[in-house]
Amino acid sequence: MIIGVPTEIKPRENRVGINPGGVQSLALAGHTVKIQAGAGVGSGFSDDELRQAGATIVPTAADAWDADMVMKVKEPLQPEYQYFRPGLVLFTYLHLAPLPELTKELMAKKVRGIAYETIEGADGSLPLLRPMSEVAGRMSVQVGAASLEKERGGKGILLGGVPGTRRGRVAILGGGIVGSNAARIAVGMGAHVTVLDVNHERMAYLEDIFQGAIETLYSNPRNIAEVLGWADLVIGAVLVAGARAPRLISRKDLGLMEPGSVIVDVAVDQGGCIETCRPTTHDAPTFVLDDIVHYCVANMPGGVAQTSTFALTNVTLRYAERIAALGVEAAVKADPIGLGRGVNTWDGACTYAAVAEGVGVEHTPLDRLL
Repeated sequence: MIIGVPTEIKPRENRVGINPGGVQSLALAGHTVKIQAGAGVGSGFSDDELRQAGATIVPTAADAWDADMVMKVKEPLQPEYQYFRPGLVLFTYLHLAPLPELTKELMAKKVRGIAYETIEGADGSLPLLRPMSEVAGRMSVQVGAASLEKERGGKGILLGGVPGTRRGRVAILGGGIVGSNAARIAVGMGAHVTVLDVNHERMAYLEDIFQGAIETLYSNPRNIAEVLGWADLVIGAVLVAGARAPRLISRKDLGLMEPGSVIVDVAVDQGGCIETCRPTTHDAPTFVLDDIVHYCVANMPGGVAQTSTFALTNVTLRYAERIAALGVEAAVKADPIGLGRGVNTWDGACTYAAVAEGVGVEHTPLDRLL
């Protein structure tokens, strides 16, 4: 199989769809890996290093997209739509639920879009989403702490405080992978941490592993309103696999917060769980609305590209190897729960129910198409 890896064009997206070890594994199996010149530089991989691992370095994006399967990190942007064609396998994070234009373009061009974020493990976990959720969760506290600094628009609170002062107060909406990793860093920085969730077993688990260093609250409008009244930093960490994130905070709710407080919405790439959030970039990561600092970068892990690329390739490679070895149809049939759940578009149809609902198109179960 010919596998193409183009340079990511999202602003400040320094990750790349494969690392040298992944290139070597695919090349040794007899596959051709075409990587656009410079694609790995942001992650610390030179063209020479990738070439020595077995890659063919090609000069343009068009060359990289001219492949049986394209491996990326982020969803394609409008300038990349020109490369779509029937039968192309696109293997990347897609986050289609809030992106009707991209979804319809993939359907119109009959692209076989397999989304990292909806591939499931046998236990119902999301193994390809997990590493980037871990990165984003940990980063959310770092960037939130920086945004609380006065010169960045924040109220001038140090999360860990110092003797004789109060600690910063962090409220985390969602106790999953993002939320638990955010809690870990916030606790480590010395903050007062509250995690809100609707799953009692998850809350009990978090209280157990953190040994009393955090508190948990049931997530409902009353409790959310209460924490908004005292939180210095609010982290949106809610996920519904493949679907738009539920809106938990409205613009009216911002009036409950103290001026200079900070919101970090990690769910922004799925539409966001805070009404006032809109996607930002690493070039201009924050904006202030109603005296509240909003950090809504949709590709947070791109800021730590080397860590993120290794973490991502660690989990994507085995699926890519399976597709390359068997062909996409056979690979999906052999793994209907894993790869099958990852398929979002297939030969003109939308095959993932939550995406179809989110963008307003007809849902066609994948088994009808295979």
